[in-house]
Amino acid sequence: MASPVTAIGAYTAAAKLLSNPAQAADAANATSFTAVLKEALNSVNELGQKSDAQTRALANGKSDMVNVVTAVSETEVAIDAVVAVRDRVIQAYEDIMKMPI
Repeated sequence: MASPVTAIGAYTAAAKLLSNPAQAADAANATSFTAVLKEALNSVNELGQKSDAQTRALANGKSDMVNVVTAVSETEVAIDAVVAVRDRVIQAYEDIMKMPI
């Protein structure tokens, strides 16, 4: 489950890897970018489903508004993070395409 705290931890870990290339090589062997991306997307999907479930429970009178707002906020933060990563990947691709051969 992604949360702002999880995102901060991920950014901190990425910063540490960038500051130590030897550690980055070891981490590359441990996990792939594809696996990390797939895990992040699955996490966002789970948060969306949780948000939907909380909304349905509120409509049925079985949930509290605070729980719904919290679930929706967590989903929004996770989606914003995914969109930011997507934008950076597209920007990197465009920069590579502009490079002379």
